[in-house]
Amino acid sequence: MHKDINRRDFLRRLGLGGAATAAALAGCDNVAEKTAGKLAASADDIPTDRMTYRTNPSTGDKVSLLGYGCMRWPTVDGSSVRDGESDIDQQMVNRLVDTAIAHGVNYFDTSPAYCKGHSEHATGIALARHPRESFFIATKLSNFAPETWPREKSIAMYRNSLKELQTDYIDYMLLHAIGMGEGMEEYENRYVRNGMLDFLMKEREAGRIRNLGFSYHGDIKVFDYLLSRHDEYKWDFVQIQLNYVDWKHAKEVNPRNTDAEYLYNELASRGIPAIIMEPLLGGRLSNVPDHIVSRLKQREPERSVASWAFRYAGTHPGVLTVLSGMTYMEHLADNLASFCPLKPLTDDELGFLYDTADLMMQCPTVPCNDCKYCMPCPYGLDIPGVLLHYNKCVNEGNVPRSSQDPGYARERRAFLVGYDRSVPRLRQASHCIGCGQCAPHCPQSIDIPAELHRIDNFVEQLKQNTI
Repeated sequence: MHKDINRRDFLRRLGLGGAATAAALAGCDNVAEKTAGKLAASADDIPTDRMTYRTNPSTGDKVSLLGYGCMRWPTVDGSSVRDGESDIDQQMVNRLVDTAIAHGVNYFDTSPAYCKGHSEHATGIALARHPRESFFIATKLSNFAPETWPREKSIAMYRNSLKELQTDYIDYMLLHAIGMGEGMEEYENRYVRNGMLDFLMKEREAGRIRNLGFSYHGDIKVFDYLLSRHDEYKWDFVQIQLNYVDWKHAKEVNPRNTDAEYLYNELASRGIPAIIMEPLLGGRLSNVPDHIVSRLKQREPERSVASWAFRYAGTHPGVLTVLSGMTYMEHLADNLASFCPLKPLTDDELGFLYDTADLMMQCPTVPCNDCKYCMPCPYGLDIPGVLLHYNKCVNEGNVPRSSQDPGYARERRAFLVGYDRSVPRLRQASHCIGCGQCAPHCPQSIDIPAELHRIDNFVEQLKQNTI
């Protein structure tokens, strides 16, 4: 950029990718128009001085209420790096980061496990172009694999994060996905028996970690145990899944999950700030059934469907920041509109959302959050692709129950044609042999082989017209 360019022109140029991105989205269920509702036209339309901030009581950090989740950086082929096979589009990552920072976003969350291992590197390049004091970096000790459990391997992962992020300290360091897998036993192996928790606490004492916390998935016994040791560990923050469906329905979606109401209140009672992940429930709260879209748009016709979920998460006073993985400039602009500044939900609006959640629980979708922890499949299946296509068709009313239904032919065609377009045939559910290697890695505890076989049987019934 030329040195004499003014601020407005700079911000406008950062938003120039809008038309191209909208075209890329047009083939993706027309998300911007059909499900997400009217998105903010451009980041240039959003004030740059209106971001809502929350203060971390541990360090006094003034943290933007919108945090940037760096799990879904764009690729050179226009997809998310979690969906495509091509490399991260570093130029676009830089533009997204520049736009976010220009509008007051200062919290960037990454991990050694994100973007096929390349998120920290891309994030580090983008952030290194800005003054270090202008942003907070959050990353994780993502030592999931048993071969990374030995102390020297875990320490090497931590030090590599510093290298990739081009920094000599981490603002927010997390024990990653506590409660997954074998619960307490896995937590002990990853962080206690190898001395890694003690190591990270000493790094905090030395100032190379400014805030220490953990992200929680799964076994509530581990969550309760770590909070019971708060006086010893002095957690500076905890990352939890919170949205208006999970507030009271998390266990109904998955018996292993814990209602966000309990998680949030346990943190609030101890004065521990909450970092929010999955405010959109893996995208499902921006891609809701048509009758839910109508319900939300009748209430707030000028706001996107997704904005309800972000405003919901930000309304809770104990929330420090709400993470969003924003691949496209349109998503960033829409989220900026929700937080620049935040308009907290009223009690009436909260009740409206809880009623909406009750209605959504009547839709039999698979609770897939598209985290891709189940991937890669050893037999080449696109597991999230299969599950998300099924959910999309449920939301759109394209899962026929009987050949006698009036719309059977249209719904049948929409499901089958969309399936072949979304998932290559060699990667569809028909190729699942039921090995079960995927299921233990699912944070939602989905019985993945059973769901794949159920969907495959449904597809065969549609093909044979035997429903």
